[in-house]
Amino acid sequence: MLFTKPKPKTKADHLVIGENAEEQAHDFLINAGLKPVARNFSCKQGELDLIMIDGLSLVIVEVRFRKSDRYGSAAESITSAKQSRIIAATHHYLSINKTDCPIRFDVVAISGDSHINWIKNAF
Repeated sequence: MLFTKPKPKTKADHLVIGENAEEQAHDFLINAGLKPVARNFSCKQGELDLIMIDGLSLVIVEVRFRKSDRYGSAAESITSAKQSRIIAATHHYLSINKTDCPIRFDVVAISGDSHINWIKNAF
């Protein structure tokens, strides 16, 4: 009987692209002076891509990537339902990690040509 070594599992292309966009956004925001707190906080309500500190504010950052604006920009892809999930996940995060500092929701939208659009107080 011949046994073959199983192939290592590889991530789907869209997951790799998403991770790369998050890394690009993370580096961009650190260079802009923000301090990292957490990445990819996940709970049943949803996921928070990046959690950072900007001055006295806790910043929840949604990172979006679109290869093309043909069907709408990366920023336009954040629907009200997505915003609600982010807010619900933030409530859960804050129930675990108490803070009295102001909260801000930002979006970092990255296009296929690597243009970064940082939208502070996006919602």
